[in-house]
Amino acid sequence: IRIVYMGTPDFAVEPLKVIVEAGLNVVGVVTVPDKPAGRGQKLQSSPLKTFALEKGLKLMQPEKLKNQDFINELASLRPDIAVVVAFRMLPEAVWSIPKLGTFNLHASLLPQYRGAAPINWAVINGEKTSGVTTFLIDHEIDTGKILFGEEVEIGENDTAGELHDKLMVAGSNLVLKTIKALIDHSVKPTPQQNLLPKEHLKPAPKIFRETCRINWSKKTQEVHNLIRGLSPYPAAWTEIVLSDSTTIQAKILRSIRIEKSHNLEAGTIQIEGKNAMNVVCCDGFISIQEIQVAGKRPMKTGELLNGYRETYPIKAI
Repeated sequence: IRIVYMGTPDFAVEPLKVIVEAGLNVVGVVTVPDKPAGRGQKLQSSPLKTFALEKGLKLMQPEKLKNQDFINELASLRPDIAVVVAFRMLPEAVWSIPKLGTFNLHASLLPQYRGAAPINWAVINGEKTSGVTTFLIDHEIDTGKILFGEEVEIGENDTAGELHDKLMVAGSNLVLKTIKALIDHSVKPTPQQNLLPKEHLKPAPKIFRETCRINWSKKTQEVHNLIRGLSPYPAAWTEIVLSDSTTIQAKILRSIRIEKSHNLEAGTIQIEGKNAMNVVCCDGFISIQEIQVAGKRPMKTGELLNGYRETYPIKAI
């Protein structure tokens, strides 16, 4: 069985590693072209490219997936199965090539959380469970017939980064299971419309900067979910006003909820001792545990407070 694998980020590396270690025949790897990054704008390879080169796998980096030369090269590999993990939307001229089908690994339990940021939105919305799904690619995004799914628990304080790692492991095993089932013809694809919930579908759209701004007038649970759902990237952010009226921008990476009645203004910052910085919400406080001030590295709250001797944080806006 000849397999082509397509992907880009770290999330795509682990499933390919599992496929290679299982001794399956990977005849080609497709990823994005190298892009300039950082201050020096040096060309940077995707994590998947780095892994593929380490393993001596054939690599393709098309600028455009509809390019006929790329399509011809892909077809010449005579793939039986194509596996897609965290990659671009494929044109039919690409996904229709493999004889046994092209399937995608999605980081949610479809049909819920279709879209670009399923891991983030599951945590932001306070879900207790998420999961991974493999499905056959068709003309629409994330709507193809489902092959397999596996549920994963979300801890009360899990960040998006921690859920990412859980789903990456579960997804790697599910990819291998899916390949074997397609080879054996032992799976019957299920149309997603057969699995539509009675309640509304929850989307997972791309996250923009304003999505990440914290509204301190909301309940502690909502604010805590936003912080952990955007950590470590792109990160929830706020502006902090210091006692000398200067303002700094900061990303909040970890927090703890404190439910407590009060009559304080939302966003008011209370400093307790040398390590605690609590921000007022409508039904309690958010205790900031890890923070990153613009231009600085991430640090524990105590480290930040040690840097403010004459001035100190008084409000978050």
